[in-house]
Amino acid sequence: MTVSQIDEEVAKLLELKAQLGGDDGKQTFVLKTAKGTRDYNPKQMAIREKVFNTIVSCFKRHGAETIDTPVFELKETLTGKYGEDSKLIYDLKDQGGELLSLRYDLTVPFARYLAMNKITNIKRYHIAKVYRRDNPAMTRGRYREFYQCDFDIAGQYDPMIPDAECLKIVYEILSELDLGDFHIKVNDRRILDGMFAVCGVPDEKFRTICSTVDKLDKMLWEDVKNEMVKEKGLTEEAADQIGEYVSMQGGMDLAERLLHDPKLSQSKQACAGLTDMKQLFSYLQLFQITDKVVFDLSLARGLDYYTGVIYEAVLCQTLQAPTPAPAEQNGAVSGEEGGVSVGSVAGGGRYDGLVGMFDPKGRKVPCVGVSIGIERIFSIMEQKLSAEKVRTTETQVLVASAQKNLLEERLRLTAELWNAGIKAELLYKKNPKLLTQLQHCEETGIPLVAILGEQELKDGVVKVRNVATREEVRKLYKFAAEINKFVSCC
Repeated sequence: MTVSQIDEEVAKLLELKAQLGGDDGKQTFVLKTAKGTRDYNPKQMAIREKVFNTIVSCFKRHGAETIDTPVFELKETLTGKYGEDSKLIYDLKDQGGELLSLRYDLTVPFARYLAMNKITNIKRYHIAKVYRRDNPAMTRGRYREFYQCDFDIAGQYDPMIPDAECLKIVYEILSELDLGDFHIKVNDRRILDGMFAVCGVPDEKFRTICSTVDKLDKMLWEDVKNEMVKEKGLTEEAADQIGEYVSMQGGMDLAERLLHDPKLSQSKQACAGLTDMKQLFSYLQLFQITDKVVFDLSLARGLDYYTGVIYEAVLCQTLQAPTPAPAEQNGAVSGEEGGVSVGSVAGGGRYDGLVGMFDPKGRKVPCVGVSIGIERIFSIMEQKLSAEKVRTTETQVLVASAQKNLLEERLRLTAELWNAGIKAELLYKKNPKLLTQLQHCEETGIPLVAILGEQELKDGVVKVRNVATREEVRKLYKFAAEINKFVSCC
């Protein structure tokens, strides 16, 4: 047993002891966040807001509008949509005769929303929390409660144009966030199903074998093969043939080569997928992002609702894990060398049949979308900025005084700045020392300080100091409009 495992078991015993209470019979309340969740301090929230703003800005640049849906859905809405991952859905107790579950993702609620409102085309983004009864100690940034940032295009359009735009969005976001080198793997569910068929996989085992292939980014091929053969009953010959295909990577040239593959070309659905893959890469060339996109036959994505193109963005690096605080240790797991595996940071695909599952008449609305892995991205950004000073407020001006008994004047000037739309604050003391006020500006990053003094009040002016350069100017007391210009310069 490793040291970390021993520490984990000791922590569990201490927690159990605290819950049972001492000899006096009093139960001790355990002050902690629930497993797989965490609190975020002001610095962490400032970093999160920066990431959110970058993502939302990209979504809006591509013409998306936003919606919201309830945090819980009828259980039957979510049942049967996620394949083997359905066991991770949080079920709630009966509420007034309704069986409810916390939403697992934002895609199924979106499909329900489209069917319920008879919407046949929309380009939307949705940023909200989702819930998974998962093991939160599997990889850095994997929680039971976390945000998803989804972008989806619903509607009947010419093939691969919306799909290419989704990949372009992933490229733009990861490039702008400057997370390091990355690549985007693409494949097609029709190619996978065609591959399984020509390799001898029985139809009823397509989905379960697909879920096993999806583990290739975490497991060696030999382990994946053993699971297919020993646990899922696939023949060794079929597994070996699958192994030959899933080792292939390339671009448009690979799609062209596979169209002439003696086995794969016998599958009509595989040929349809390969033809679309060629078309997709032609659009990606026009978007100038083919340097980051690779056609990878090992990409499977286990969710049952995918019907066509699928993709996943992966960072090309292993990160060094910071030492987590005790309350945060259930949110990540470190490797033996102290590094952490971040995993994929975005993923998505085409799901043309999902809306039809909810429509009473089975009317289909073709959809394609992408989900940005915000928690994993945040873990990387937090690590990158851990040693840097991050502003946690947006205050532009601190209203200060150089002498005593000027609280009323400070309050009056602060109100004038607020009324003018300027972000301002003051210290909540009647007679703070000027040095204390200036130190507050330096500690919090406030760029300007408006200093009131007896002489300034007699002259009807305010002294405005640039905290960084210590440059000072005297402004008329009613100076809200002027300070707006000064703020913009700083």
